[in-house]
Parts: sequence; structure tokens; C-alpha cells
Amino acid sequence: MLGINLEGVNYPFPIQYITLTIQGEQLKMAYMDVKPQNANGQTVVLLHGKNFNGAYWERTAQDLSIQGYRVVIPDQIGFGKSSKPEHIQYSFQLLARNTRAILDTLQINKINLLGHSMGGMLATRFALQYPDVVSKLILENPIGLEDWKTKVGYQTIEEWYATELKQNYTQIRNYQLVNYYDNKWKPEYDRWVNLLAGPTTVVDYPRLAWNSALLYDMIFTQPVYYEFENIKAPTLLIIGQRDRTALAKNKAPESVKATLGNYPALGKAAAKRIPNAQLVEIDNVGHLPHIEAYEKFIQPLTTFLKQ
Repeated sequence: MLGINLEGVNYPFPIQYITLTIQGEQLKMAYMDVKPQNANGQTVVLLHGKNFNGAYWERTAQDLSIQGYRVVIPDQIGFGKSSKPEHIQYSFQLLARNTRAILDTLQINKINLLGHSMGGMLATRFALQYPDVVSKLILENPIGLEDWKTKVGYQTIEEWYATELKQNYTQIRNYQLVNYYDNKWKPEYDRWVNLLAGPTTVVDYPRLAWNSALLYDMIFTQPVYYEFENIKAPTLLIIGQRDRTALAKNKAPESVKATLGNYPALGKAAAKRIPNAQLVEIDNVGHLPHIEAYEKFIQPLTTFLKQ
């Protein structure tokens, strides 16, 4: 049984914390700081997705560290080993500011920024909010390449919450099986399901579910889609072509549902709109290239970082 802050779960690297006072509440934000043996002077920050935490960057961080990069991996507030607030109004601007607070604590002024899924939306917001900090931006199957609220009816936070309260291992696994892995499951994927499913059985899970509902509302109502043209940093899009992830797709009319989450088309469109963007398309790979097809993910990433 896992607690809502993943108590007892060993992360791949030592956990550190900063303390933040947000909207009157004192919160702890967890992060890993992986320092290389032979530093090249550059830092890579890895931002996790909505249904994940920093632990799933283990292999990526190990390889980048071997190549000389310092790697910083936050658990955002509301996720993983970080605090789950009693009351909070989430925004991508707030999460970006929290991430910047970690960098300020570590006295890091320049970064390469990689975001996956929801982390891609956050990375985009961070790059827009702190353009002088981001040297290079990498978006791995980011969500937010379309504005769902123009196609899907609004879902209240209470509705999101009711759905989250019903989560369990079977539902989480089935969602990932269909949406992330195209019905092709491998035993190693269970690790990431268990980190989500374990806390659903504990007495304070409703607080985690409420945070999750608030975060879904943030994702749905705060698009970065309209600001791609304002990104200043050279950008790499790594897009698994089998991905069909889209928020609230199940609530869309049948005529619209089939058009949502078309990553082959969305990736191309985003690459045209983001100045100085490169697009790497990975065939027959879903929402998690760095888990499902690691070698096809790490090669273009490291090539881009060295440019």
C-alpha cells in the first residue's frame, strides 16, 4: 500500500525538497539533482506528465549524466513525493514558478528543458515565462497541441473528481493499454501503473483525487496552443506516431472523437508554428517514446542537445 506522497517508494536518485508557501499553505516540492562525474557545464530539466512522476526519467537521467549533463527532475506540487495541497488554484504559470524556485535554490541560470505529455505544456509555459533561462526546448509527445475546449464540452471539477475517486489498478492499466501502448502491454509498464494505483486504496486518497481533478481542469482550460509562435528557444518535437491521447475524448461527440489526438498531424502542425523547430517522428510508437522505444528517443535527443 502506497501513501499519497509515495511514502516508502524508492526513487532512482536521492530526493531533496524545497519549501514553498503557496496561497497560504506551506508545501514541500520534491526533486532529484543528478550530478555528472565529468560535467559539461550544461543542465537538463526533465518535466513529467500528468499520470506520472519524476521516477520514470531514470534511464534518461542516467544516460544524460554519463554524457556530462547535470539533470534536475522535479515532482510538481500535486504529484509524486511532493505535497498534495488541501486548497489550491493550479496554473501552469504557478508550476513554472515553482520549477524556477528549484533552479534558483540550486543557482542554475540556464537550462535545456524537456517536457513529456502534460510536462510538455508546462515546458512550453516555462519557456514563454522565462525565455532567458531556456537554451533549448524539447517536447516529447506533449499534450496541448490542440485546444480541446473548442471541441469537447466543459467538464466541471466535481465531474473530474467523481471520475478520479473511481480509479483503481484495472482502470488505470486499461487506460494506458489503450491510449499509450496500442493494446501492446509489457510487464515493465506495470511499474508506472502501480505508482498511480497504490494510493487509490488509502484513506486520504480523496485529497489526491481532488488535486488530480484540479489539475485536469488546469490542463483543459489553460491552453498553450495559441502561443507556440512566441517560443524563442530552438525546439525539438519528438512525436510517437501511434499516440492518440486527448483530454476528455470520451465526452466528445462521435463525429469529433475520431479527429482528436491525431499526433502525426498535430506534430507537423506544431513544428510549422514554432519558430526554429525540428520534428522527429517515431513510427509505431505511442505516448511514451522514452519508455516504449528508448533508443529511438535518446538518439535524437542527445543529437539535438549537442547542436
